[in-house]
Amino acid sequence: MEKVFLKSAEFFWGAERPDDLPPANLPEVAFAGRSNVGKSSLINALLNRKSLVRTSSTPGQTRALNFFNIAETLVLVDMPGYGFAKASKADQKAWQTLLRSYLKGRVPLRLACVLVDARHGIKDSDEEMLDLLDAAAVPTRLILTKTDEISEKEMQVLLEKTAKAVKKHAACHPEPILTSSHKSAGIDMLRAAIIETLGLK
Repeated sequence: MEKVFLKSAEFFWGAERPDDLPPANLPEVAFAGRSNVGKSSLINALLNRKSLVRTSSTPGQTRALNFFNIAETLVLVDMPGYGFAKASKADQKAWQTLLRSYLKGRVPLRLACVLVDARHGIKDSDEEMLDLLDAAAVPTRLILTKTDEISEKEMQVLLEKTAKAVKKHAACHPEPILTSSHKSAGIDMLRAAIIETLGLK
C-alpha cells in the first residue's frame, strides 16, 4: 500500500482562513514544522516528486494550508511554518488562528507529522505545537529531518533529549522517524507509518 505515494499526487486547494477549508472527503495527514525545517523537501521526497511542493530558502514562504490529493486515497496537508520571528505580528496571529482552527475542528485529520531539524532539536515553538496536538487529541509522529548533517554522537544526544520531550505529550508516538530528504533516508518508514495509522490496506 505504500506504493500509493508513487501514484498520482496533485495540489487541489489552498486555505488562508478557517472558513475556507475544502470538503472533507478523504483521511488527512498534516505536516507541521518550524520555518525552513525542510518540510516541502520531505513531502516531495515522500511523493517521489521534485517540485510538487515549492521549496524555498526563505523562511515563512508557506502562508496557507495547502492540500494535496494522493491517488484519491488520502490528502496531505502542508501547513504554514511556525517560529519565524521576522514575520509580522499580524501574519503570525493569522497563521496561529488558522492552525488552531484546523487542528481542533477537522474531523478527517488522522495524523499530524511534526518535523524537527535534527541539527537544532525540539524548540519552544515545537513544544507549543505538540501541546496543541495533545489538546486536539490528534495522533502525532515526530519526524527528525536533515539527520545526514549531524554525527552519530550528536544523534545519540538528540535521541535522548527527544525521548524525554515526547514523554510529556500523550498524543505523540514515542519513537521519532529519522529522515534525510537529500539521501531519501527514512522515507519508506514514514510512508509505512502513515499507511498504518490511517488503517489503509
